[in-house]
Formats: sequence, structure tokens, C-alpha cells
Amino acid sequence: MKRAVFPGSFDPITIGHLDIVNRGLKVFDEIIIGIGENTDKKYMFSSDKRAEYVETVFKKNNKVTVKTYSGLTVDFCKKNNSNFLIRGLRNPSDFEFEKSIALINRKISDIETVFFLTSIENSYISSSIVRELIRNNGDYQLFIPKGITI
Repeated sequence: MKRAVFPGSFDPITIGHLDIVNRGLKVFDEIIIGIGENTDKKYMFSSDKRAEYVETVFKKNNKVTVKTYSGLTVDFCKKNNSNFLIRGLRNPSDFEFEKSIALINRKISDIETVFFLTSIENSYISSSIVRELIRNNGDYQLFIPKGITI
């Protein structure tokens, strides 16, 4: 069975994340969405709330599980018997940033990173933009999966 981890903060989950998971399921038998704690980030939502949102989106999909973690993502992968990471790429700067992390991860472990390009219609969406819409009473519902109430 091919199991992959899709790590991120998911603060909040967007339709771009949903797209990456759905396309990842065409390649992998199971995807673990790893909701990480990054000490450099200031979150809008608690890790429990972020996990709740993601679980709501995938509650009917038995190929997707949701877990929270702290520490190195490669350690989380090993703990969950996964040799693959999934990352979404929106633009060239995403690629440069993610490439560096993927190379380091490969150097310190046997974890391979698989990149998925975002769909054109989702390439401009980011959690930080959605948070800004939420803070300023904008129409954020256009950019998060249906079924989530914030």
C-alpha cells in the first residue's frame, strides 16, 4: 500500500488543498493529512479546530485520515509508515522553497516528496489570503470547501 503524508498548517483548509488531496488519491492508496505546529507561525485557529475542519471535509473518505503533530515532518512520516510527502506548488517561488525542503528531507531520511501543481483555477488561493478575508468580513466561503462553518 502506498501511503503519503500531506503536511501543512491548514489554517484554514482551502479548495486548493482539497484539489491536491483529490489528485493525490489517484496516485496513493491512502493520504494522511498532517496538521503541523510550526513555531514560527501565528495561527488563526487552534490545531484542534484546524483538524476539525479538515475532518469535516474528508469524513466520507476512508482513504484520508487526519492527524496533528509537532516536530520534524520526516519523523511524523516514519511514525506513520509513509515514505512519501505530498506538496502543492502554486508558483515558481513555492517550487524553490519546497525543493530545498525536499532535498533536505531526502538527505536526512528515505522520504520522497511528490509535487502536484495546483489547478489553474486554484493557483492564486492561499490560507493567508483566506484568513485576511475572514478578518475583514470578505466572502471567504468561495475559497474553502463546502461544509465548513467558520
